[in-house]
Amino acid sequence: MTKSFLERINGPQHETALRVFMVIVLAHWGEHLIQAYQIYGLGWRVPEARGIVGYFFPFLISSEILHYGYALVMLAGLWILRPGFTGVDDRRWWTIALSIQFFHHFEHLLLQSQYLLGHNLFDRPVPTSLLQLWVPRVELHLFYNTIVFIPMVVAMYFHMFPPAEPARPTCTCAWHRRLSPAV
Repeated sequence: MTKSFLERINGPQHETALRVFMVIVLAHWGEHLIQAYQIYGLGWRVPEARGIVGYFFPFLISSEILHYGYALVMLAGLWILRPGFTGVDDRRWWTIALSIQFFHHFEHLLLQSQYLLGHNLFDRPVPTSLLQLWVPRVELHLFYNTIVFIPMVVAMYFHMFPPAEPARPTCTCAWHRRLSPAV
């Protein structure tokens, strides 16, 4: 019987799928860190500090499409890869990251909707998310990425180094499986 896509990426291909997902996550992190360096290290004004992708494709940054697309990819990746986290601890932390990313996605949906409708919330001159009422946009993105990333890392730690749980299937991601010649 042929396994479905979800069965494959949460089974024998889970490690590869997680690695690909983490490359995407880390590339996005890199973009935000470069943008923060452009602002705080080089003294660029926020509209000019667009990271690497925004430098070459500025319309992607000004249209909100890049961030909304990334928020969707993150949400989908966290949701799709969740069944592969079979332990109590790793699943709990992955679900926390998924829950935070869901709200982060909602914030980007608000921004994208304002951009597409041409009407900004709260009579602001630019599209504005809820938390952006109190936290500047650049810092807010760094905050969101941090509070999603930390539980992801904790989940992956418990996934790679699972505590002994009865009848828990272990993934190829688990390091003790790699070290054991019997597996």
